[in-house]
Amino acid sequence: TTTTMARTKQTKAKRKKLEEEESTTTEEESTTTKPQPPKNLFSSLLPPPQIRTIITQYLQDDIPSHFDVGGHVVGNTIQKAELWMKSPGVLAGIPFFNATFDVCGSCTIAWEDIAMEGQSYPNASGDNKIKLATVTGPVSHLLRGERTALNTLSRCSGVATLSNECVQIAKSNQWKGLVAGTRKTTPGFRLVEKYGLLVGGAATHRLDLSQMVMLKDNHVWACGGSIERAVKKARVVSGFSQKIEVECQSLAEAMIAAEAGADVVMLDNFEPEQLKKDAKVFKEKFPHVTVEASGGITMETMPDYFSEDVDVISQGKLTQGYDCVDFSLKIVH
Repeated sequence: TTTTMARTKQTKAKRKKLEEEESTTTEEESTTTKPQPPKNLFSSLLPPPQIRTIITQYLQDDIPSHFDVGGHVVGNTIQKAELWMKSPGVLAGIPFFNATFDVCGSCTIAWEDIAMEGQSYPNASGDNKIKLATVTGPVSHLLRGERTALNTLSRCSGVATLSNECVQIAKSNQWKGLVAGTRKTTPGFRLVEKYGLLVGGAATHRLDLSQMVMLKDNHVWACGGSIERAVKKARVVSGFSQKIEVECQSLAEAMIAAEAGADVVMLDNFEPEQLKKDAKVFKEKFPHVTVEASGGITMETMPDYFSEDVDVISQGKLTQGYDCVDFSLKIVH
């Protein structure tokens, strides 16, 4: 019995010592290891099968005859290529860059700690290049994916940069509404540009014709000029799960649209002062209906449209008139 008690005490002592050591290790880890923000802000929005399909189409477009003579020249030795940012902007499009070399096959990418989507790099330039990543793989694969990867990254970052500039203007003016893009996107490149809007802090607006109903002037005219008829016809098939927006040229049209059941009214091509005046009158009667201002609005004129009665300001230029951010991918030699 004495022996058993002694062993029990020894066991308890060892257990206590282990618990103390584990506690100490945990405390040390908690003080030395800081949680890292995700490099890809919205990558979980992008289903891998769809992304692979899109990237595969981009690569096929770049090699339509299926022979890559340049790839034959360089061969398949394993080499490294470094990604450099060479102009100021907001980084966006990492999932598309990654997917490109995933589709090319046998490549790995190591991103630098400073490479974060949504991060602005105002000092990047040709004389002050910033290294963001290193891609390793068969050299022919690296060069095969180079241009597609850079095209998506530079354009997505360009959208994010312009969007972020507009969002910062809105914040600096204490405007509480949303800066949004439009459906004016590059054919075949919509997903990349819409993703750039999100990373830049802007709203995507509807992604496509199926996501939200928008009845523009052409729809109304094709229905005999009746906004009410167009809205009610749309509601029959869209039910409760889709919002309906109506493009309006006057306060009177906005009132008709709201009374017919529209969820959003777009005050299109209004002068700033008239917009604010009409939006105020409209919101007094329909506070639950979203008011969007659109039509010819630019980053420079956007502040003129800020109003507590305007919920959304959309600009086609965010996906139509952006400057690309300059990147290069260079073989290490």
